[in-house]
Amino acid sequence: MNAPFCALPTEPASGEIAPPLSPERAAALFDLPRAASECTIVVAMSGGVDSSVVAALAAASGARVIGITLQLYDYGAATGRKGACCAGDDIADARAVADRLGIAHYVHDHESAFREDVVESFADEYLAGRTPVPCIRCNMGPKFTDLFAMARELGADCLATGHYVRRVMGEAGPELHRAHDPARDQSYFLYATTESQLDYLRFPLGGLPKSEVRELAEAAGLRNAAKPDSQDICFVPDGDYASIVKKLRPEGGVAGKIVHAETGGTLGEHRGVVHYTVGQRRGLEIGGQPEPLYVVGIDADAREVRVGPKRLLAVGSARIVETNRIGPIPSGQLTAKVRSLAKPVPVTLDGPLGDDATVTIRFASPEYGVAPGQAAVLYHDERVVGGGWIDSTESA
Repeated sequence: MNAPFCALPTEPASGEIAPPLSPERAAALFDLPRAASECTIVVAMSGGVDSSVVAALAAASGARVIGITLQLYDYGAATGRKGACCAGDDIADARAVADRLGIAHYVHDHESAFREDVVESFADEYLAGRTPVPCIRCNMGPKFTDLFAMARELGADCLATGHYVRRVMGEAGPELHRAHDPARDQSYFLYATTESQLDYLRFPLGGLPKSEVRELAEAAGLRNAAKPDSQDICFVPDGDYASIVKKLRPEGGVAGKIVHAETGGTLGEHRGVVHYTVGQRRGLEIGGQPEPLYVVGIDADAREVRVGPKRLLAVGSARIVETNRIGPIPSGQLTAKVRSLAKPVPVTLDGPLGDDATVTIRFASPEYGVAPGQAAVLYHDERVVGGGWIDSTESA
């Protein structure tokens, strides 16, 4: 293989492991093209409990299983942690799980590409006054692109991940649907998945609640069965994203004016545009105002943070760029999520979606806190039909 793997296959595990599911049920979760014993499943293993359970399910199916971990960075010294997702201790956890299951496991050093495609882009977006979503960039770039290439080189029938989404066969082919457990749904972060990628991907956890996933981990004797879920951006595990941005782009910490968007008056001084995002209220430190003020815009070139009352946050439409479409656009009401934790709201489209086209989405009612740099993900009921990056907005 051309990929620079830096670990050899693990030795078979010693002792018997109680299978967490029957081989038939486990195999059904992967929608394999033929008998499991004739198939190879590559599993993307981050070291967390979700991807570890996917590996255990794949092994229980009777298929040949290969785990791959992308080492994306090692920010232990900078963050005060020994490891985080795809680095340090998590890589050791992935290897321990592979040892336990008796499957091959490879680690691929992808730090340079991850830094360039995800971390540097993250810093540049904040420096430009935008609010990035690095997890989507990672899925669009180093994570899926390279994992796909490696899985195909290994002759795998599919690539399985621990994402909480569902792959459902429709009349036109595989569709991407929300997870059954709405609290765990990760479809927002996968809207840029291409149709050819979706044909090859498998998401066996999309129909399971998290509680059952942990039970499966315990049944398989996985050492990370009780491992806490990651709550932050993987390369910012302490949540202090501004410090990461300022280390990469020191100019992001240059002070500037906080300006009232309606009167133009200067209300105070900010600590650098990287500390602010559209819709933010806390941390402005401009007390004594007659009404609550929010960040309604950021002029990065002028180093100005513009604030105003909540009504100025009302958005009637948004221009989205680099759009992707998954399957045909169905007739009927479309909804959009403009933040990962936002509720989907009714929208209409002005123009065709996909092929990197630029499209305007119009909200049925004013939407608040729509920040350039975030993604707008479009749904028809439970199905993801595509989405794009929010480039600009128009007031309601």
